[in-house]
This record gives sequence, structure tokens and C-alpha cells, in this order.
Amino acid sequence: MKTDIRNRKDIELLVDTFYDKIKTDAVIGFLFTEIAKVNWETHLPRMYDFWENILFYTGNYNGSPMQVHKDLHSKCPMNPEHFQHWVIVFTTTVDELFEGEKATEIKERALNIANVIMYKTLA
Repeated sequence: MKTDIRNRKDIELLVDTFYDKIKTDAVIGFLFTEIAKVNWETHLPRMYDFWENILFYTGNYNGSPMQVHKDLHSKCPMNPEHFQHWVIVFTTTVDELFEGEKATEIKERALNIANVIMYKTLA
């Protein structure tokens, strides 16, 4: 039986599982591996902090995701389908691992964040 997202350990499981999929994803994987050339050792802990702060208001994230996406877009133009696909992979991963109030909240927050970043990046 699945549980809800309860703590940082659950966030780490979600983020690790999600990015394991993204690294080899046929639609957007190249943006991470070939264009951004993500350093996973630094990126994953940053994403743990980001999502933990989003869900549990820990205040432990310090970053500028909007600028990162604008920089990426200048290297390789992104389109709405890239963002929509990101949301699908993220929400599917949440659904595979968790269920409950926080699981629903993180999916809603992810959709809202993706839409804002898409709008401001592609505008």
C-alpha cells in the first residue's frame, strides 16, 4: 500500500526516481544530459531542498530556477511540449510511489510551477 509524502526521505525517493527516468527520456532527457550537462551530484540535493521547501516550507532552498530555465532555453529552444512532458513524467512518478494529500499537493504545485516557468521562459 502506498503512503503519502511524509518527509525528506520520501522527497529524495521521488526526486531520485523521477530523474532516473528523465536521464533516459526520449523527449526531454537530452535537455538535461546533453544541453545542460547536469552535474547530478549537485543537482539532486538542490532538488531535494527545492521540493522539500515547496511541500513542507523548510526554507532550505536557495536558487533561481527561472534564470536556469531561461539560460537553458537560450542554448536550446524549448517548447510547451517539453514542459507538458516534464509534468506528465513527474505526476506519473508521484502516482507510482505515493498517494494522499501531500502527493496531490506536490502534483498541483509542480503543474503550477511548470506553467509559470514555461510562460516566463518562452515569452
